[in-house]
Amino acid sequence: MKRRKSPAISARKPPQQKRSERLVADVLEAAVRVLAREGAPRFTTARVAEEAGVSVGSLYQYFPNKEAILFRLQSDEWDQTGALLEGILAESDKPAPDRLRSMVSAFFQSEREEASLRTALEDAAPLYRDAPEVREHRETGMRRLLRFMNEALPEVSASERSFAAAFVMTTISAVGKSVSAEARSKSETDAWALAMGDMLCAYLQRLVQRKREQR
Repeated sequence: MKRRKSPAISARKPPQQKRSERLVADVLEAAVRVLAREGAPRFTTARVAEEAGVSVGSLYQYFPNKEAILFRLQSDEWDQTGALLEGILAESDKPAPDRLRSMVSAFFQSEREEASLRTALEDAAPLYRDAPEVREHRETGMRRLLRFMNEALPEVSASERSFAAAFVMTTISAVGKSVSAEARSKSETDAWALAMGDMLCAYLQRLVQRKREQR
């Protein structure tokens, strides 16, 4: 069976002038409103263009299809959240466990605060999840977390640090989705973040302890 080709999801061209920058910004703001109101199944370029007050032709100058618009919304969200988490993990004057707990707390709170958008983007993810651009974003996130693991776990092997980074990323992503989907309160989210932070710190501590016992 022939594999379905992934749609092109990169923007056609970056805006070069103030007017075109404003047009792209208007399109993306309209896309958020359409996605929240209509959901992923009814999300179309025509609806976005109408909401933004621009022609479909103008929209297509910058986005080749609806998948490209949705991916831009998702990648912007990933970039914003990634920068926040990277800043926390890079605070080398603080102990690694404190940074990990702060990172988990910040991630869960961002999931709660942007629950409606993230849930809608999750529904839209099948439209572009197999594209190379998505894999690049995931790899960027993994490299960010692996840098932290290299610092936090210098005594364990490279393969163990790599596994630890993948485990932490997968775990907080999965639980974070439930925070968005179930619309948890701030106090509930704080409780989940505290428990998750404690669990992950205990896991990292156990990796170090086991390595020392093997000596």
